[in-house]
Amino acid sequence: MIQKRIAQWAVMAIAVPVAAAGARRLSHTLEARRGPSGVTRLLTKGADMLRPEKAKRRRFF
Repeated sequence: MIQKRIAQWAVMAIAVPVAAAGARRLSHTLEARRGPSGVTRLLTKGADMLRPEKAKRRRFF
């Protein structure tokens, strides 16, 4: 039971932000080479949905 929770935490804490960063980087690379397109917009929206820029770091002090 605990191993399942640790695995879920690992996916949420590590895999999701890495996937969002990869999608964002791929979007920027494609847009730099070929210009804006539907694919680059879709990748950016997907990355924003997974990990919005504004929610990256919140400081409470």
